[in-house]
Amino acid sequence: MAILDVRPELLDALAALRDRVDAARFPFPLPGAARARRTRRELLAQLDDYLVPRLSAPEAPLLAVVGGSTGAGKSTLVNSLVGRRVSEAGVLRPTTRTPVLVCHPGDRAWFADPRILPGLGRVCAPRTAEGERRREDEETDGGRLRLETDDGLPRGLALLDAPDIDSLVERNRDLAAELICAADIWILVTTASRYADALPWHLLRTAKEYDVTLATVLDRVPHQIAEDVSEHYGALLAKAGLGDVPRFTVPELPESAGGGGLLPHTAVAALSGWLTHCAEDAAARHQAARRTAAGAMESLGSRLSALASASAVQHAAAARLARCAEQAYEGAAERIAAAVAEGEPLAGEALVCWRGYPGCGPEALQFALGEGLAALLRTEVAAADERTVDKWHRERAGVALIEAGGGTDDGVAHRVDAAVRGWRRGITRMAYEGPRAQVDPETVAALLAAALLGGQRGAGAGGRLAGAVGAEAVRRLLEQGRAELETAVGALLKGERERRLGPLDALDVTARQQAALIAALSVLQRER
Repeated sequence: MAILDVRPELLDALAALRDRVDAARFPFPLPGAARARRTRRELLAQLDDYLVPRLSAPEAPLLAVVGGSTGAGKSTLVNSLVGRRVSEAGVLRPTTRTPVLVCHPGDRAWFADPRILPGLGRVCAPRTAEGERRREDEETDGGRLRLETDDGLPRGLALLDAPDIDSLVERNRDLAAELICAADIWILVTTASRYADALPWHLLRTAKEYDVTLATVLDRVPHQIAEDVSEHYGALLAKAGLGDVPRFTVPELPESAGGGGLLPHTAVAALSGWLTHCAEDAAARHQAARRTAAGAMESLGSRLSALASASAVQHAAAARLARCAEQAYEGAAERIAAAVAEGEPLAGEALVCWRGYPGCGPEALQFALGEGLAALLRTEVAAADERTVDKWHRERAGVALIEAGGGTDDGVAHRVDAAVRGWRRGITRMAYEGPRAQVDPETVAALLAAALLGGQRGAGAGGRLAGAVGAEAVRRLLEQGRAELETAVGALLKGERERRLGPLDALDVTARQQAALIAALSVLQRER
């Protein structure tokens, strides 16, 4: 990829891919989900803070981000490269809270504009009479980028002192990772006592994976062991496939103590010269920017594929959870149909009314039958929900969904009663709109309800109804009544199932997410 020859179609493809990554969600605590969420954040940071800005403005100055662990001497190193204190350092400040970017005055416009790091506001701090930055501003500007300019830096190069990658403050760790993703050049600073730690090597392996332009600084090396430490560090780099990475050694000096002084120019001359060469030599500058951009572009394929795979795992879990609910409520519908066929609603008070009918009156019989139906529906809805929750408890995704869905729903009984009342109104309407009968429509409605809900116990209701409206009319009324009942029960169960699945639907873990990621990557690869 020629970094100075970027087609608009490629930028459009990157923008579309960025939107798909931004929309991706991995809510379930499944294997790989935490890594996918981290990859998503890193991708967004790299696209927003580096890749899109760099390809949109290939002539922009290089940004070298100085990163490392707490106490590695990053701020002292930046101050010494500039030749004055631009970034707060010292043993009382083991964590750089506000990132500091310093560039040549002629390059300031490039970094004052939110072309890179758009999520960070820009601030230029006032100085005290002694020339020191106000500490209270440094403490509170966590969401800002402090801009400094200095004529001592070459045109075309900016240095950024990042927060500690192992900061105790999560926001600082996240910001450090975000800033590193915005870099044309990574400068990893470690010390003679910590160069074998896991965290610096994680960054080095990441840099190798992305094929970024990288340099390492071995800081605060006692002169007595400088040769041995440098040789061992070089062997470790070579073993990791990073033997060609520029490596600089900074000796332990009195100025290093406390982190408050400036190192002599001779201590940082080699690193300063390399950075100046990267900025001022056209071929070196082009190579530095091109290599990092090409590496970032190349890494998109594997990272997007990993996101798509994680998305497929999430969708599969969501589909299983949804199927559990669907099966539970399908079973509830079957059990309700069987119970109605057996006449279960015609029990208890309803059975007493039926045996005493017509003495109890049609309204009392209808009400009692409705209560019997409601009791059946409440039981089966509760059982379906319990079966769903029981199966969900067997999956990590289901447990998370239950916790997100809240507690018991106290409105189920009200919704069941409303469904039964609606069905009863439908039966009554059918009785009034049906064929003329020898009895009043309320009696027809009561007998029809008994015939529909009473099973064998209610068989006599059909005979009484036939005597009132005729056998053919009874057949039509029973068909319509069963259809009304199936519709009412179906609507109730569908609503309860959807209510239980509401938290899952809100997560929007669908197959579209995986397909969108793959499609966006395909378009990008074609445009490359």
